Amino acid sequence: MSHNCRFCSTPLKTVVADLGSTPWSNSFLEPTKEAIARERSFPLKAMVCSECLLVQTTENVPADEIFTDGYAYLSSFSTSWLEHARRYAESMTERFALDDNSQVVEIASNDGYLLQYFVAKGIPALGIEPAANAARLAEERQVPTEVAFFGRETATELVKRGIRADLTAANNVLAHVPDIADFVGGFAILLKPDGVATFEFPHLLRLMEGVQFDTIYHEHYSYLSLAAVERIFESSGLKVFDVEELPTHGGSLRVYAQLRSGVRETTLELERLRATEALAGLMRMETYTAFDDRIAAVCKDFQNFLANAKAEGKTVAAYGAAAKGNTFLNVCGLSPSEIAFAVDRNDLKQGKLLPGTHIPVHAPTVIEDAKPDYLVILPWNLKTEIVADNEAIRDWGGRFVVAIPKLSVF
Repeated sequence: MSHNCRFCSTPLKTVVADLGSTPWSNSFLEPTKEAIARERSFPLKAMVCSECLLVQTTENVPADEIFTDGYAYLSSFSTSWLEHARRYAESMTERFALDDNSQVVEIASNDGYLLQYFVAKGIPALGIEPAANAARLAEERQVPTEVAFFGRETATELVKRGIRADLTAANNVLAHVPDIADFVGGFAILLKPDGVATFEFPHLLRLMEGVQFDTIYHEHYSYLSLAAVERIFESSGLKVFDVEELPTHGGSLRVYAQLRSGVRETTLELERLRATEALAGLMRMETYTAFDDRIAAVCKDFQNFLANAKAEGKTVAAYGAAAKGNTFLNVCGLSPSEIAFAVDRNDLKQGKLLPGTHIPVHAPTVIEDAKPDYLVILPWNLKTEIVADNEAIRDWGGRFVVAIPKLSVF
């Protein structure tokens, strides 16, 4: 089956990762035979456009089926992410002289994890969030939130109501939108003439360097390099003037953009990162074609580890029922016979089964009761936080395991 680029319509020819067929990574199941029988899987393949360099999944799973009232990802369950959000609010307030006359708008504002810090400063803030359950939690934090998908139409409606943004934030959402041109075009409408739009997203360069194939899932339609983002923004009415490299999500970028008519000068950091991507080969198709073999090697190492643990009568559990973990477990072809259970702090996931693998999810307190020999950290980007919270496993000789970018037992 042929596919065209979701941004520029160029026919796609180069496969980056073919991960088979998996369920949606956040579609947790009730532990019933009926729920398991109804479960659906979809092809999960990423390809790169030779024209605009956008890496993208080939299937258009409807966003309004994924980001619904029961959407299970809530940002505030990660203390390190909350601290990241607090520092962002401090930095943006100072850099762009925000005050009680300013307007901050966050797109995909989730449960108010970020905007609460602007509200606390007395800076007017508005969240736009498609998942109604997350929006309700934000309102409870005194963060005004509207339930909507963002794009040109929503932006136009906001402007008609007199809402224009001095600052917009869009954290880890740019990859989640099927129509990326419509989404980015909305910011060109919503921003004030001298407004600033910031976007954070996992950096494709770090994904490829760290074999982070587990960050590929149906909810992530795009995998973004600076080069691709600049091309998309330019055609949508924005231009990038600055960029920061962040440690979040295995290595992310925070891109600063203004209207095409904006007068802010481009920074040396932006020039440097453009050169870094070119040097790493992100403009060459052969860089992408080698990625599938590296994925296979990571899976083989982990499968061998589990086989050895089983042969030795050791028990293995997983920490973090994260979307990336579900991709990883499904691509490795695992089940409860290899990993007995997973734990997660999010009570929306507890008592459910992981999609595809049907591994049961419990509260973290179960670790102390079950005393597993190995605890696999699935959200490896939160490794430091998770290890600190679970040091008690050393009391019974338990060990931590991380599988990406290579197997590590410690």
